[in-house]
Amino acid sequence: MNNKRLKKSNDKMIAGICSGMAEYLDWKTNHVRTIFLIATLLGASGLIIYTILNFIMPNSNTDYLA
Repeated sequence: MNNKRLKKSNDKMIAGICSGMAEYLDWKTNHVRTIFLIATLLGASGLIIYTILNFIMPNSNTDYLA
């Protein structure tokens, strides 16, 4: 069973959203950061999504119930 969960990472520049998503998707962190930057420059949707994810995604030190 896959125990992978989307959560903020401790390897962060601002809030750990991009590095957490990169860990979850098995991508490089810079690729995810670039996608958010492009989305922000093309109409601020990246900034809106990043802000929403900052409130929704749990921290990496959060314990989950089994």
